[in-house]
Amino acid sequence: MFFFNRAEHKASVFNFAVIASFAVAALTLYIGAALDFSQAEFEPFYSAPWFAEGVRYAVAIDGLSYAFVLLTALIFPLCILSVKHNMKENFSAFVGLLFILQSCVFGIFLAADLALFYVFFEASLIPMYLIVGKWGGADRLYAAVKFFLFTVCGSLLMLAAIAYIYSRVGSTGYEAVLAYEFSETEQRLLWLAFFAGFAVKIPMFPLHTWLPVAHVEAPTAGSVILAAILLKTAGYGFLRFSLPFFPDASVYFADAVLYLSLIAVIYASFVAFSQRDIKRLIAYSSVAHMGYVTMAIFTFRHDGLQAAIFQMISHGFVSAGLFFGVGVLYDRYHTRDLDFYGGLAKVMPAFSLAFMVFTMANVGLPGTSGFVGEFLTIFSVMKVSGFIAAATATAVIFSAAYGLKLYRKTFFEEMNVEKFGAALDLSVREKAILYPLAIVTVILGFYTAPVFDLTESAAARLTAQMAESL
Repeated sequence: MFFFNRAEHKASVFNFAVIASFAVAALTLYIGAALDFSQAEFEPFYSAPWFAEGVRYAVAIDGLSYAFVLLTALIFPLCILSVKHNMKENFSAFVGLLFILQSCVFGIFLAADLALFYVFFEASLIPMYLIVGKWGGADRLYAAVKFFLFTVCGSLLMLAAIAYIYSRVGSTGYEAVLAYEFSETEQRLLWLAFFAGFAVKIPMFPLHTWLPVAHVEAPTAGSVILAAILLKTAGYGFLRFSLPFFPDASVYFADAVLYLSLIAVIYASFVAFSQRDIKRLIAYSSVAHMGYVTMAIFTFRHDGLQAAIFQMISHGFVSAGLFFGVGVLYDRYHTRDLDFYGGLAKVMPAFSLAFMVFTMANVGLPGTSGFVGEFLTIFSVMKVSGFIAAATATAVIFSAAYGLKLYRKTFFEEMNVEKFGAALDLSVREKAILYPLAIVTVILGFYTAPVFDLTESAAARLTAQMAESL
């Protein structure tokens, strides 16, 4: 029998977790290279009987689902790298919850059965609740409970809708539900039930209030997963289920979603500008950027659907970089107060360069992935509503205001030598986390084919399905 002291045990767990997470990422890349997504349908590649007739453990993959599986596989290893030094207790449990959460997220993006999707969608709340509630800040229990209650209450309506669908169709399989024709009234009621679950999770105004609280109290890795991955499960849900299952209802409620999205973009930008807590500021920016996503989805145009997917992938990398950056500051100075910082560009040039890339992408600067998603969103919305497009384009100015304010106060204002004179720049481990994210953000700003080619077939198929209802 071998006996390890605490430091040796933590090092062993960390090394194993890093190897395992990077192996998952490598395997995901290998699978993607081996598959042809140009004509891929969302048909189960594995299906087995589950707990009731017509309910199966069925998983499928196409370009849309693979894009988010790959995003998940690439973000989680960086999260594990980030917790090496700042996780002081129950390190093994924390890493174990990260792997459980990753498995649940994979299940969400691969589920080809509504019941299976719902199980994974709800199961992902449990590890996230524990991560926030155990390892979060001073108000972690309040944040964890609010996060849990908001998301569960929204999803209960979706569960009721799935039960009704099963009673009508006799199955919860994706293909069976897709082929069934619901009445106009059924579509609208079912759409609203699914909307409740997805609107809370993405989150849409005015159901967003849990997000800033959860972000502020969550540990860095928790904030990264929440912003980069979990919010995308709701956007994916709109694309995978709400639009193809209930196309007429989606068209009926489209205007309401567009205006709610516009309100979210403008409102969240104003609130972000007034924040003193850096994490809360970035959290509100996530609300604004998810507003672009829902806006683009409900144009029902091919370019709009592609814009929504690209925006989600882009935001996954950019938000991860921003929250990792806040973690770098907090690890050194144990505060997120914006007024505390200033002049860090002089003593932390490597960090200031990486954070600049994420800030520029967050405000939609050309040459970054953030510009592509926002520009295509405005372009697609313009074909639907000139007023909403013009208002959205104007709102880009607001995002620039809070983004540049954050960067200016943190890196370019007068430096307090007593605070930062001996500041340490990025370590090798921190560079290994931030620099790949920054590089991907810039590459996708100039070369969008990896995302657009991957999701072209899925977006075209969904556009054709929606065209019949327009």
